[in-house]
Amino acid sequence: MENSDNNKVSVRYFEDLACWQIARELTNGIYRITKNKKQFSDWSLANQIQRAVVSVMSNIAEGFERGSKEDQITFYYIAKASCGEVRCQLYIAFDQVYISKQELDVLLSLCRRTSATIYRFIESIKDQGYKGLRYRNSRVEEQKKKQKEFDKYLQDIMDESKNKSVS
Repeated sequence: MENSDNNKVSVRYFEDLACWQIARELTNGIYRITKNKKQFSDWSLANQIQRAVVSVMSNIAEGFERGSKEDQITFYYIAKASCGEVRCQLYIAFDQVYISKQELDVLLSLCRRTSATIYRFIESIKDQGYKGLRYRNSRVEEQKKKQKEFDKYLQDIMDESKNKSVS
């Protein structure tokens, strides 16, 4: 992942991902509006929208921890789809007068931002040569093996050189 200055941006944990951070903001916003039982009296809709928004964050996290690029992308698309589900349910909540126009607009904006960020992240992964964590370990092992072979080669040269100087 790179920033606008073409410098490498280190992403070690899913919490470092911009799409996860925005999804977290969205989740907090959804929980804020659904906590008020007097205002948001439809507990089944409240539960459904909470589960959908939790799915956004959770699938980003799970995708990040997956072993292959294909698995990662699948989970990111699921997160993006859950974001669409949240948007739909926000319209229902607004139509049923559970939330104000201002709350709707703020949360729809966060939904769209989350969805767009997930999409850009997916596209950036597709463009990379990165295969996924599952393949990283085998690459590290291959590099270690090559390093050992090279070290042995150098040691053989040094031993040969010592033997020639002793003779």
